[in-house]
Amino acid sequence: MVRCIGPTMCRMNSSNISHSPALGRVLATVSVGFVVTQLDVTIVNIALPGIGADLRANVAGLQWVVDAYTLAFAVLMLSAGALGDRFGARRLYAAGIVLFALASLACGLALDAAMLVAARALQGVGAAAMLPNSLALLNQSYGHDPRLRARAVGLWTAAGAISIAAGPVAGGLLIAAFGWRSIFLVNLPICAAGFLATLLWIPQPESAPRQGAQPGPGPAAAAPADASPRGIDLTGQCLAVVALTAFVAAVIEWRPLGLGHPFVAGGFLLALIGASAFIAVESRIAAPMLPLSLFRKRSFSVAVLFGICVNLTYYGMVFVLSLYLQRVRGYTPLQAGLAFLPLTGGFLLSNVASGWVVGRFGVRVPMIAGAITAGLGYGLLHCVDAATPLIGLLLPFLLIPSGMGLAVPAMTTAVLASTDAKRAGTASAVLNTARQAGGAVGVAVFGALASGAAAAQIVPGMQAATAMSVAFLMLGGVLSCFVQPQPQPSDSAVRVAGRGRIGESR
Repeated sequence: MVRCIGPTMCRMNSSNISHSPALGRVLATVSVGFVVTQLDVTIVNIALPGIGADLRANVAGLQWVVDAYTLAFAVLMLSAGALGDRFGARRLYAAGIVLFALASLACGLALDAAMLVAARALQGVGAAAMLPNSLALLNQSYGHDPRLRARAVGLWTAAGAISIAAGPVAGGLLIAAFGWRSIFLVNLPICAAGFLATLLWIPQPESAPRQGAQPGPGPAAAAPADASPRGIDLTGQCLAVVALTAFVAAVIEWRPLGLGHPFVAGGFLLALIGASAFIAVESRIAAPMLPLSLFRKRSFSVAVLFGICVNLTYYGMVFVLSLYLQRVRGYTPLQAGLAFLPLTGGFLLSNVASGWVVGRFGVRVPMIAGAITAGLGYGLLHCVDAATPLIGLLLPFLLIPSGMGLAVPAMTTAVLASTDAKRAGTASAVLNTARQAGGAVGVAVFGALASGAAAAQIVPGMQAATAMSVAFLMLGGVLSCFVQPQPQPSDSAVRVAGRGRIGESR
């Protein structure tokens, strides 16, 4: 039986799964948004010295150039996912692309540090609109087949992971050729292509069942009664902004000011009050931005905690390694960027392989194996010092992305498999909010450990950061043991899925 859900895509039963070129075009389109949002997480790190010299920004100003984007990205994804559930993921995704492009133009034309920080925050708003809704669009298109969805998530995640790893490399090349402003202006043609593809290749929202309509048959047709779309929860959104911003600011200033400083102590207190009030509000209102009922599902809760561990360690270590390469080894931004090149290859191979592994073994095995592999890479980095030859970084630079690339698509699939399609935007927003928040904390904590201009301060801080990374990844591996393996499709579906590939027509 075939049930059409759009002008170019149909939902089929397990014995006749569709593999149309339209699905490949959807995957390519939503991957564009993921690429630009993730690229701007890391590409700016290589450009900070040039930005500081050109705009006369001090260290605190440069920190906010990084954090303004990450914080806005993190705290607004929950509302963006909820709005996508209510008004359509396609509409929110397209609006996010436009806003991100305009903000990137403002970054490239910034006249001072304050303007750049404001434009970076606006970039974060656009990124928040794009990321959860890109995953929701992916789930809507591929949700009829768990194996096919696992492959699609693997490729989607590979696009974002490679862009994160390629950020320092691309930044170094662009800065060497055109200056630091080019790292923002390069987003304009990418966003233009993504917006055009969204208009042409993403099905109109009218093709999906409307609210209140009787759902048809199929594996994703049923939805719980509490899965109705939600609008913006203004109280919850404001409390989330206050809690996360206060916490990250306090962590950043902890070491230079001391724990007893009023700003630091007050920041932690405000974060605690804000988080407590947020949970209280979300548990009582009828339409929360963060449905706490999601966390009653063990697989969902474990996957979110796992994502925090992964992003905290990786974002923090990339920041510390940038200091190590440029201040300890004396590399130029271009040389430092090229030193990160092995990360890209590791992400590419493991992300693509993860889709196959998830389809065959479920989500638990790749999450555990990925955590162990990445943890081993961080453990090898613990032995690195100022005299370590560059070749000594090669193996850990391959193991870390290989483990992450294997685990992250499985983690994402676990989240999608534990929620119904109507709440995919909200669920993915919760996951990515947690991951971005973890990354912001990782940069703050690990950066504090390795602060200072001398190698004598940076190397011990890097070694402490690697030890913490191993501990977090081992925690993630243990937590993964409690994830429920994804249910497998029927044997006939397995045979059909095994013969097809994403985007192929047969």
